[in-house]
Amino acid sequence: MRTIAQADLPTRYGRFTIFGFQGNGKNEEAVALVRGNLNGKIAPLVRVHSQCLTGDVLTSLRCDCRSQLELSMKKIGQAPSGILLYLPQEGRGIGLMNKLRAYELQDNGLDTVEANEKLGFEADLRNYEIPAGVLRWFGADEVRLLSNNPEKIAALEKAGIRVVERAPIIVPPLETTAEYLRTKREKMGHLF
Repeated sequence: MRTIAQADLPTRYGRFTIFGFQGNGKNEEAVALVRGNLNGKIAPLVRVHSQCLTGDVLTSLRCDCRSQLELSMKKIGQAPSGILLYLPQEGRGIGLMNKLRAYELQDNGLDTVEANEKLGFEADLRNYEIPAGVLRWFGADEVRLLSNNPEKIAALEKAGIRVVERAPIIVPPLETTAEYLRTKREKMGHLF
C-alpha cells in the first residue's frame, strides 16, 4: 500500500486531509479522508464506504448510500478523529455495468441479492484487505466503525483491525428504500 497524493479538502462537514492510495493490483485503489489525531486516547471513528455512482453522485433514491456517506462525514467531522475510506467497489463489488443490469432485474421484481445471484455473482463481492491496509498505514489498528454490516466488522477483524465499537449508521428510510433495507436486514444480516 502506498500513497499517491495528499491534499487539504475543505468540505461542508469540516476540513479533512484527502489521501490517494494504491495497492499492488490493477484495481487496488482507495481514497481516505482524515481528521484529527488518529493515535489519540479514543480510537478513530471510521467509515468504509463503497462507491455508489447512482446514489453518491446521481442522488438515486433506490439505496441509502448517499445518506450514509453524508451522515458518516458529519459524524467524523464532529469526532475527535476519524477516517472515511472510499473504495471503488460499485454494486457490492460487481461493477457499475453489472449493477445497472441488476437494477433492471430489480425493476422486474427481484431484490438486490436475487438480482446479483441471477447475474452469476454472490450477494456481496467486496474485499476489505485494502481498507485494512490503509488503516494499518495510518496506525489505526483499533477503530470505532460506522457500519450496520456485520460482515464488514468480521472482515476487518480478520485482517487485523480491532473494531472496539460498532457505531450504527441509521438514516431514515424512504418509500423507495424500504425493500432495499428489508433485504439488507433479512438476507444480509445488517443491524438496524
